[in-house]
Amino acid sequence: MSAETQTSASGGGETFAALFEASVAAADELREGDIVSGTVMSIAKDSVVVDIGYKSEGIISLSEFADPTGETRVAPGDRVDVLIESKETDDGLVLLSKEKADKLKVWDEISAACERDELIDGTITARVKGGLSVTIRGGVKAFLPGSQVDLRPVRNLDKLIGQTYEFKVIKFNKKRGNIVLSRRVLLERERDELKARTLSNLEEGMVVTGVIKNITEYGAFVDLGGIDGLLHITDMSWGRVNHPSEVFVVGDEVTVKVLKYNAETERVSLGLKQTVEDPWVLAQQRYPVGQKIAGKVVSLTDYGAFVELEPGIEGLIHVSEMSWRKPKHPSKLLEIGQEVETVILDVDIENKRISLGLKQLEPDPWEVFSSKYNPGDIIQGKVRSVTDYGVFVGIEEGVDGMVHKSDLSWTQRINNPSDVYRKGDELEAIILSINHDEKKVSLGIKQLYEDPWTRIPVDYPEGTVLEVRVVSIAEFGVFVELERGVEGLVPLSELSYDRVDDARQVVKEGQIVKAEIIDVNPSDRRISLSLKKAELEHLEAIKFDENRGAKESGTVERRVGPSGGGGATLGDVLKAKLGNIVTAPAPSAADDDDDDDDE
Repeated sequence: MSAETQTSASGGGETFAALFEASVAAADELREGDIVSGTVMSIAKDSVVVDIGYKSEGIISLSEFADPTGETRVAPGDRVDVLIESKETDDGLVLLSKEKADKLKVWDEISAACERDELIDGTITARVKGGLSVTIRGGVKAFLPGSQVDLRPVRNLDKLIGQTYEFKVIKFNKKRGNIVLSRRVLLERERDELKARTLSNLEEGMVVTGVIKNITEYGAFVDLGGIDGLLHITDMSWGRVNHPSEVFVVGDEVTVKVLKYNAETERVSLGLKQTVEDPWVLAQQRYPVGQKIAGKVVSLTDYGAFVELEPGIEGLIHVSEMSWRKPKHPSKLLEIGQEVETVILDVDIENKRISLGLKQLEPDPWEVFSSKYNPGDIIQGKVRSVTDYGVFVGIEEGVDGMVHKSDLSWTQRINNPSDVYRKGDELEAIILSINHDEKKVSLGIKQLYEDPWTRIPVDYPEGTVLEVRVVSIAEFGVFVELERGVEGLVPLSELSYDRVDDARQVVKEGQIVKAEIIDVNPSDRRISLSLKKAELEHLEAIKFDENRGAKESGTVERRVGPSGGGGATLGDVLKAKLGNIVTAPAPSAADDDDDDDDE
């Protein structure tokens, strides 16, 4: 024993005893679960020995000293805080934990931060049911509900993984190890502070800068700094905007003018077009009537096409001003996006309207027509359309003439022109009249030929029997053709002496029959005929020829009446028509004498 040691032993025994008693007393006070400070004594292969001032030294697993990269950082003499897990093991050592001590210290720090209403940094590490998992101090896991992520619901939470933010602890339970965070609370606080500053400076008429926050069909919401303002679609541009998305995307920075501000409701109306001059101010000078100007078709409707002349100014080409021949729909001539040259027809500054013309770029076809044609001229053209009342014929491009159905034929009654003409048919006609005021041309086809009614009464006197062709059959009779273009009517009552309910019982279309003209009416241009009278005359002629031949041969063929008598009656004629002819014996000599006397 050295002198110093001896001196201590002899002179300082009381001090050593006091220290030993103090150490024993301190050891008695240590409890499992306590956190104490110790000094690293030595480092073994997989453990670290720590002196905590207890009668036995403590031992900690070496893995608890590993940093996030997996590298162990510890050396003898280092001071560490450890948690006592058990006072002594079978080896006589105290079992310690640095890791648990660190976690408990972090919980204490978090608890203290909550009491002081401090913010905690954390990194979003994973998506979990109902929200996100956030790693905060010391690797402690906390829960961030989806409703507390942002001011508005976030559809894609995965995009936030890996992001580091400040959070506020809104729920803390150390015993259960439960921590709930909120980012929304911080954002709301920031928004309210920013909103207060913005509202204190906001005035109608001032120009401010904001960010497009949301886009709808009727406009866009602009974040002015804690408060949103509405930029209506009608205030985005002096020109046409079909949808706000054509102009903006979310996140765009925009400079707008405050149009209205209600401090009570905190509603703000914004305008973008109001930040530039209204182009209509100088429209009268820029667009004089009669000037040719080019533009782009931006919209088509049933009544016309809208053409953009410059941003903010559009003109309308009415469908009636598109072509000298009115199209069925503007889309037949123009399409959206097409560049087109037009003529200024009218400028209405008060109502902000400009009327444009397209057909004015071409010569007026009516003027061309008027210089070339006069009444009495014969034209050739194609049938453009057929209606119930007539036929429209193209004379020149943009000018049509109409042949009324009454001017199609001198003799034929044409009720439906489509029975005779089709679209595209080539025909010849004569100009009857020209109405320059209404730009209408009347044509005639029958006037190309001599009116047959000047000769029909002479060529077809009453009583004339001739062969005719059945043209058509109606309920009231049969139309027959006497010659080309000349028709007559056989009434139902003139078809037969028998009762006829349907003309098809007697004749058929295309059949050649004999008919007698019974009436010619030039004023009504009507010819009436009879089949039964023609048949009767035919039968009488046959009877005359047969009787004359019988006299010459000594026999007489006679028709038998209904009573069996010998006279020729109407019944005899009808029966003869049906083929009921009876040959009687030759007459007696007395009869011959009578006949001779008659002769």
